[in-house]
Amino acid sequence: MASIPLKKHDNVAGSFWSQWSLFFRQFVRHPGMIGSVIPSSAVLVDRMLDQVDWRSTRLFVEYGPGVGTFTRSILDRLPADAMLIAIDLNPDFVAWLEAHIADPRLRVVHGSAADVRRFIREAGHVEADYVLSGIPFSTLPDGVGAQICAETKAALRPGGSFLIYQYSRFVMRLLRPLFGEISDAMEWRNIPPCRMIRATREEELAQAA
Repeated sequence: MASIPLKKHDNVAGSFWSQWSLFFRQFVRHPGMIGSVIPSSAVLVDRMLDQVDWRSTRLFVEYGPGVGTFTRSILDRLPADAMLIAIDLNPDFVAWLEAHIADPRLRVVHGSAADVRRFIREAGHVEADYVLSGIPFSTLPDGVGAQICAETKAALRPGGSFLIYQYSRFVMRLLRPLFGEISDAMEWRNIPPCRMIRATREEELAQAA
């Protein structure tokens, strides 16, 4: 059983309001990068992470961790010998995570999800078991979303999954040319209701003898 990540600040109430304040300020400044003024609900977090086979997970990657709404729950489930790479373009979110979550399994990276394979190599790994993303693909500049999806597929092990939570189906048009197995469900109890998409990289066929 993985240990619960240590928090550097003991004032839980103060940390909560500081977290919400940072999230709201960043939404006002960069609404296209964050997608929603309200962080994901616990119900959505649980449903997304319940899709993961945690016992076989050694590398989990998260795009756009923000203030750690998913990050903390991932660490709660992650095996003790596994790693989580959290990638965010926003330096304020990177600083927040580094200041508030002290866990040796967490590696916070300031950069683009399009560089995921480089970040995986720099962390000493070859491929990821799962990649989770809340990036609002419909608001990304032309070509960036397609690049991120292609790089993510290349970064996943055969049989690995790209888990995406979105408020629109836009990303489906980017996934279909790349992934053969895609599922799409709704979580109506989230505010606003959220799509839960899973795209799995096909297993490599065994070569004939």
